[in-house]
This record gives sequence, C-alpha cells and structure tokens, in this order.
Amino acid sequence: MNLILLGPPGAGKGTQAQYLIEKYGIPQISTGDMLRAAVKDGTPMGLKAKACMDSGNLVPDEVVIGIVRERLQKDDCSQGFILDGFPRTVPQADALSETLQQLNKKIDAAIALTVDIEALVERLAGRRTCSACGAGYHLLYDPPRESGVCTKCGATLIQRDDDKEETVRNRMQVYAQQTLPLVEYYINVGILHEIAGMDSIETVRSNIEAALRNNP
Repeated sequence: MNLILLGPPGAGKGTQAQYLIEKYGIPQISTGDMLRAAVKDGTPMGLKAKACMDSGNLVPDEVVIGIVRERLQKDDCSQGFILDGFPRTVPQADALSETLQQLNKKIDAAIALTVDIEALVERLAGRRTCSACGAGYHLLYDPPRESGVCTKCGATLIQRDDDKEETVRNRMQVYAQQTLPLVEYYINVGILHEIAGMDSIETVRSNIEAALRNNP
C-alpha cells in the first residue's frame, strides 16, 4: 500500500506513520529526517536546506523531489511506502504523480490530519532535544527531571531553531498557503481521507484504520 500523510508540523504524522509501518511492513519516507541528516553531515544539499528550515520556509523542490525519487526506487519500497512531509505543494504533487507513473506506481490513499493551529504552536514550541544523545522532551507534556538537563545522559537540552515560536508560526503560515491546497488536490483525485488529529493517538489510529479498510 502506498500512502501519503498530510498535516501541519506537529500534527502527529510521525506517530501514526510508525504504527502503519508495523501494520503494513512498509517504510516511512520522511523528507524531514533525510534533510536533517544532510544538515548534520554538512553536505552541500544539507547546507542549502538548513537555511530554509531555520527560517521556516520550504526546501527547494529540486532538492526534495530528487531525494524522494531515489528513495522510492530502493528495494524496501517494492511492497509500498508512507510519504511523510512530501508533497508539500501542488507542484510537488504533480511532480510526484509524474515520477510514480514513470516508476509504475500510484498513491492508494492520502490521510490528512486536521488540527487546531494554536494547540500545535504550543506543542512544537515546547519541544526540547538533548544535545548529546538526541532524547526528546516537552516542557509541558514530558519534561526532564531537572530543567534544561537531559534525564538520560545529563547533557544540555536545546531548542531546535525550527521549533522556536516565531519560526513555528511562520511554518504554519507557509503550510496554510502552500500545503493546505493539497487537501483539495487529493479530494479531486478521489483518494483523500480527513482524520481529526487532536484526538487521542489510539482514536486517530483507529480512524485511519477504518478509512483504509473502506478505501476504494
């Protein structure tokens, strides 16, 4: 099964993708993870992506589409895949459709998680990451035992540049302007399922399962 997960940053796409990976035995293709890896490695593409990510803007299409195309041709995608964070714009959706036709593949369903934007700003701006081991925390929902210190290894906690409130709000504005039109795009294609993303993880999961069972 070939799936697309849509929703603004922090909507829970990664959590639901992990469940779908286990259920269907297919890989999650997260462009965000791949781009962050490139940033960490300091590659030319990573440096170009970092400037965009830090300001909350989208990474150029030619970078993202090239990454996705290469990834879809790997052996572990032969039985299906989950696209998380791509496409983000209608032109990217058109490019994806063209790429899939060339690879003799198609998208079976698009899942759109609908959320409250202010709740998402709170969720993202409160995230902290360990500078050493990478453990994740949240100031409200999952705080460390000692403020600013990783419970696991004792290193300093940091806030990613793209989790700062000003950047988060910019990301939400970018999403509304450029990515939200994908909902209508995939409605017109006939494969979109809208799921309330602010419910519990278990409820969201059950609703996604039901949608996929009833998928044409």
